[in-house]
Amino acid sequence: QVQLVESGGGSVQAGGSLRLSCAASGYTVSSNCMGWFRQAPGKEREGVAAIGRDGSTRYADSVKGRFTISKDNTKNTLYLQMNILKPEDTAMYYCAAVRDGWCSWLLSSKGRIVESAFGYWGQGTQVTVSS
Repeated sequence: QVQLVESGGGSVQAGGSLRLSCAASGYTVSSNCMGWFRQAPGKEREGVAAIGRDGSTRYADSVKGRFTISKDNTKNTLYLQMNILKPEDTAMYYCAAVRDGWCSWLLSSKGRIVESAFGYWGQGTQVTVSS
């Protein structure tokens, strides 16, 4: 079965950086679409970044220019490099992988990351950014 295990979360001061990792098993990162989501208290879960099979990427407006999603096919691992972190970035971050054959449903007509396209989820890693 598919397993996604996140790591790299922690506490950092505003302006700092963190790199999240998502180690996948039972699922080939190179041939599938994956993404990162986050959820802060009192807010809905938000699609932060996604990466397609061809390496193309999409980002939420709130993180564009600061976050970078990437993957290492050799290690079968997904990454999220987070720079210039802000207190509003504080949230639980989740690694997710699309359902088999669902890459075409990754984005909505407005270009937003579609949560329902993702069928596999990690347990999450907490990111806390202090002022």
